[in-house]
Amino acid sequence: MLTLAISDVPGDAEDVIASGPTVADPTTRCDAINILNKYDIPVSLDVTRWLESDASETPKPGDPRLANSRLEIISTPLKSLLAAQEEAEALGIPAYILGDNLEGEARDVALVHAAMATSAARHDQPFPVSCVILSGGETTVTVKGNGRGGRNCEFLLSLYQALEKAPDIRERVYALACDTDGIDGVEDNAGAELKPSFYAAAEVLGLSPGDYLADNDSYGFFQALNALILTGPTRTNVNDFRAILILPEA
Repeated sequence: MLTLAISDVPGDAEDVIASGPTVADPTTRCDAINILNKYDIPVSLDVTRWLESDASETPKPGDPRLANSRLEIISTPLKSLLAAQEEAEALGIPAYILGDNLEGEARDVALVHAAMATSAARHDQPFPVSCVILSGGETTVTVKGNGRGGRNCEFLLSLYQALEKAPDIRERVYALACDTDGIDGVEDNAGAELKPSFYAAAEVLGLSPGDYLADNDSYGFFQALNALILTGPTRTNVNDFRAILILPEA
């Protein structure tokens, strides 16, 4: 048996990708029972009986039934970043990959990216300009407002707000953040883009990034700027993709 897998998980763990149905599982049915008990999760009697049965146990490492089973990971988050790096450098723009498994609050991860972009633009550190900063992974959003938007648009809105405070930098920074499956959260967009012209346009439209961010309405903010990226479902997923282009002073 040959399994061809596309990884959408940090670290590309074979037993985690799509729950790893054709590879050895180091966890046990007792682990599942302990989780149900720890968090007091109600399940049906049939589920309880099944987990208590030896028949529910999954094949473990070294199981002879998997002796002729092989898994090949044909695409990963890192491969998508490497492909983007190759494209950028073919255009003469050095590209730097921060990592393929960045996690954390989307708005906080954006602040780190904004700090790097600002330092690069002002001091040629940690990367000399012109350059592209690339990163992947899967951030999270703690929803406190009533707006719309996934983690990629929230990342980009937080980046926008941070760069807005640096007028000497923002005119030289372009960015995009998208989910590679074409759907950012539960919306119809893959993500959004950021251009220097957006700051003046947002001012004319009376858009306050802070207000939109507080309401978790990144979708509404970038929709007003006609900056949503709509690809439709791509039918595959290698986590999120972020790119920040920093240009030198004119």
